[in-house]
Amino acid sequence: MKRIPKIGLLTQILIAFVIAIIAGILFGPSIGIVEPLGILFLRLIQFIIIPLIVSSLIVGVASTGDMQTLGRIGGKTIVYYLVTTFIAVGIGLLAGVLFQPGAGVDISTTGDIPETAETGGVVNVLLEIIPTNPLESLSSGNILQIIFFALFIGLGITMVGKKAEPVYQFFDGLAEIMYKITWIIMKLIPIGVFGLLAPIIGEYGLSVLLPLIKLVTVVAVGCIVHAIITYSIGVKVLGGMSPLRFFKGILPASLVAFTTQSSGGTLPVTIKCSEDQLGVSKKISSFVLPLGATINMDGTSLYLGVAALFTAQAYGIDLSFVQMLTIVLIATLGSIGTAGVPGAGLVMLTLVLTTVNLPLEAIAVIAGVDRFMDMFRTSVNITGDASGAVIIQAMENKKAKKAEKNAAVE
Repeated sequence: MKRIPKIGLLTQILIAFVIAIIAGILFGPSIGIVEPLGILFLRLIQFIIIPLIVSSLIVGVASTGDMQTLGRIGGKTIVYYLVTTFIAVGIGLLAGVLFQPGAGVDISTTGDIPETAETGGVVNVLLEIIPTNPLESLSSGNILQIIFFALFIGLGITMVGKKAEPVYQFFDGLAEIMYKITWIIMKLIPIGVFGLLAPIIGEYGLSVLLPLIKLVTVVAVGCIVHAIITYSIGVKVLGGMSPLRFFKGILPASLVAFTTQSSGGTLPVTIKCSEDQLGVSKKISSFVLPLGATINMDGTSLYLGVAALFTAQAYGIDLSFVQMLTIVLIATLGSIGTAGVPGAGLVMLTLVLTTVNLPLEAIAVIAGVDRFMDMFRTSVNITGDASGAVIIQAMENKKAKKAEKNAAVE
């Protein structure tokens, strides 16, 4: 009897993705009955994310071995993420200028402006990173504060040395446990994708995009162009990896990000794909990827550039060069404080529009299609995280080989 070939996880996700779109179109809002499947998957992801980030980041920092290595890896990671974010904003502004997504759109009679959280400015964002009560940060799920806490625990373990070995072993064991639990949850990705995507298509349909199809298209195309050009060059030139291998390896995580719209929620899948498919070590992935899920928001920054120009064009406002430069700086620096959760881009959009004196009323209409743009920008966000991990891994491998060669010569 001929054995039936096993269907890989990526193929399962793609099948679930297509079925979700078809079911959403055929059954409309009634397909919302499957939404609990998506909620189940999200809750399972949320269930593991805090202990996974804490344990993996502490082990990642502590396993670097010394402060010099930690500083080198951390410095390279932050510089790479800031550079790609800067490029992403530039691409977003360029796309907005070339394709004029707001031209001919009337948004002067939109509905109520959705409520958005106060950003408090860049200084307050930086101060809020430091937790006054780490346990409260853990219970409330404040990712920035949790990362700060985990970084300093790992740092302390490195500085103390042998006496802190039991603490390191505890978190190392916890990290391994979380990796196993993550592996189990990853088996449910196709079900989660179907449960999340089908109700969205069923509720909004494809017609909802027609009035603002240009805005959504410009953001989507900009994200794709940024991913293909920027990340391909990055992983090829700096990481020594074929772009085809890179995109194929990170595709499952990109699809999960597309449906969940959460960089933080996709983190377990990003870690698994980076380690299993892209050859990134746990030492690098456990440090670079959690950091990237919080501060690296290329897709969001690109979206901010397009959305700001869309608003200006829709209201007939010409932006000066200084205002354009301000958008680039705010979007780049502000991405550090943007939460990796669905809809967080609207919070940053409020800050950008306020800074360059554009009407906040535009948020009301942009929010109507924000969910669709969030899919593309989140996929780019986590793809950028993985590209950073690949590049840092390649740099560390190159440094290790050089050190071995020098040692052999001596």
